[in-house]
Amino acid sequence: MHLDSIFDSSASRFSRLGYSTRFLRHPNPLSLPLTRQRFRCYCSDQTSPSVSFSRKRVVSGVQPTGSIHLGNYLGAIKNWVALQDTYETLFFIVDLHAITLPYDPLELRKATRDTAALYLACGVDISKASVFVQSHVRAHVDLMWLLSSSTPIGWLQKMTQFKEKSRKEGGENASVSLLTYPVLMAADILLYKSDFVPVGEDQKQHLELARDLAQRVNNLYGGRKWKKLGGRGGSIFKIPEPLIPQVGARVMSLTDGRSKMSKSAPSDQSRINLLDSKDLIADKIKRCKTDSFVGLEYDNAERPECNNLLSVYQIVSGKTKDEVMEECKDMSWGTFKPLLTDAVVEHLSPIQVRYQEITAESAYLDKVLTEGADKATEIAEVTIRNLKQAMGFYI
Repeated sequence: MHLDSIFDSSASRFSRLGYSTRFLRHPNPLSLPLTRQRFRCYCSDQTSPSVSFSRKRVVSGVQPTGSIHLGNYLGAIKNWVALQDTYETLFFIVDLHAITLPYDPLELRKATRDTAALYLACGVDISKASVFVQSHVRAHVDLMWLLSSSTPIGWLQKMTQFKEKSRKEGGENASVSLLTYPVLMAADILLYKSDFVPVGEDQKQHLELARDLAQRVNNLYGGRKWKKLGGRGGSIFKIPEPLIPQVGARVMSLTDGRSKMSKSAPSDQSRINLLDSKDLIADKIKRCKTDSFVGLEYDNAERPECNNLLSVYQIVSGKTKDEVMEECKDMSWGTFKPLLTDAVVEHLSPIQVRYQEITAESAYLDKVLTEGADKATEIAEVTIRNLKQAMGFYI
């Protein structure tokens, strides 16, 4: 995502809710050699009177549907590797979200383990981050139900992804979970008292819902009302803030530079999967959509494919935008595509080797996921207990 303006439209909304939209950068971008990236966030003065990035908490996850592709990696997982050195991090496989649409149970089981293995292969360090499967922490579903009681159905019916996906599923044939899964996503975030959430353009509406729900529940049940029930009073939930990487957070399709690279796209030619062979990567890049302009350039609205491929090269090569522009500005596609292929293959090769090592040790992966779920449960149970107490449950 080139996201200088991604939250322009929602910033005014946050202001109406009483939040400052003060702009912050990562405190030391040069300390992130793996990505050479910085992050932007819009932080609330109410939530953080003295803003400090020391051990703030970040949560994120990826669905185990289809193959993890370059867009998932460059847009999310690679950024996690940088974040884990600065924040307390929880990264999970969101398998409960994977059942909102028709799916293959056997494939879900395999994809869940494969996704966890790829997290580790990509560099997520279990000494710095908790890695677990969403459904292994039952508090996710518990909190979803509790939040549902405070969620106006009109909020959910306005969600863009619900409108699009339910239309594809045939309207009345769409599952209830397709309507309510944004509440589960809000639960995923609020359960762990998250300070920041890495977000993409297609997820910002869901984060806004999580923020709205957190404030709504705080107003309904927090403060003196909670204290009268024996609680500590104050806010039940922390208001999460968006954390936005400046480069690479939105990788586009190889067949259409205006559409996001997606697991659900019918053509596998549209994406580079992390486990694709060298020959398959070369073939996909060779056949990817380009244009007939002379030279290569960033930020030309008439050349979305050019901008996308240059951005991918920039990230996997570890070069700056200026360095890439100087190197590639006079290149033809016939010269650039092999250069991009070599950079992608070189970048993904260690990940593929490590993935094979991890999947060969089944007991190790089971241990990682069990320990991660145990750590997550410790945090989650406190949140559930506090909310139940504030809502008047007998606990």
